[in-house]
Amino acid sequence: MAATPDTLRGMQKTSARLLALLSLLQARRDWPGQLLAERLEVSPRTVRRDVDRLRELGYPITATKGPDGGYRLGAGTELPPLLFDDDQAVALAVALQSAATTGAGIEEAAARALATVRQVMPARLRHRIDALQVTAVRPATRPNPQADPQVLMAVGAAVRAREVLRFDYAQPEAGAADAPPRRAQPHHLVTWGGRWYLVAWDLDRDDWRTFRVDRITPRIPNGPRFTPRELPGGDVAAFVAARFQGSEGPGDWPCRGEVILDLPAHVVSAYTRDAVVEELGQDRCRLVLGAWSWPALAATIGRFDADIQVVGPAELKAAFAHLARRYADAAR
Repeated sequence: MAATPDTLRGMQKTSARLLALLSLLQARRDWPGQLLAERLEVSPRTVRRDVDRLRELGYPITATKGPDGGYRLGAGTELPPLLFDDDQAVALAVALQSAATTGAGIEEAAARALATVRQVMPARLRHRIDALQVTAVRPATRPNPQADPQVLMAVGAAVRAREVLRFDYAQPEAGAADAPPRRAQPHHLVTWGGRWYLVAWDLDRDDWRTFRVDRITPRIPNGPRFTPRELPGGDVAAFVAARFQGSEGPGDWPCRGEVILDLPAHVVSAYTRDAVVEELGQDRCRLVLGAWSWPALAATIGRFDADIQVVGPAELKAAFAHLARRYADAAR
């Protein structure tokens, strides 16, 4: 029997409501049932039925206890159907993580989208994504060779596990195909000009090297675990920038300071270029940043709407005090 126009309109209305419900569940951790009903302009009973429909489609929605009861969208044993397979989900997360540091004006949206995608990922995929920590040093200015996503995952996992990476490295020079495998202690995975690089301690050259990831073919298994070395200058962004500018030392800012911010690392990194952002917890991070003057550095850090703990140096603390007096005078 063919569906009537009224039936089709009812199905479309239900589908739109399911999408709206799913969007709300992804926007925050817990939703009271009554509040969901009010937002969707339906009855609590309709919300319960729609939640059951989403569960049938594979979305892991759990009921929460409370005066009115509620719902929470969690991570299941597999991705919900009709969305992404594992490789597509990983590719999407990698793209979003890169987009969050491009300076193209979509940083905040990309960071929020990455958090949404990660929330519903099963644990096996979240671990792969969390192992990929990217530092964007400079955005791309022209098309570049693409790195294999599987290689990115393998290199990122070695960086996180602190395991020696063994790999073949393709060289543009003739005859380089017979070169022996390389052995390196991987420290950072970065992007420069849209191209992926591995910053590592080369065990055979006994020196720091940057390797293009699109030329790396990892060998399995990895080597033994290692104790991380101190990167010259301690700042991966400045180190990489200096290497590509022809200098052996880290890039020099006249003023460089360190603070602790009460913000997630992915939020802070979306608005910084040549900075080091280290995650210290879900809503806390360490920021190392440079500027041409101490007041300029303090003002740059102050634009983050969060509590600030100055680690050092003393000049940065004095600059914050100087700006505080100036702002207080302006307020009066």
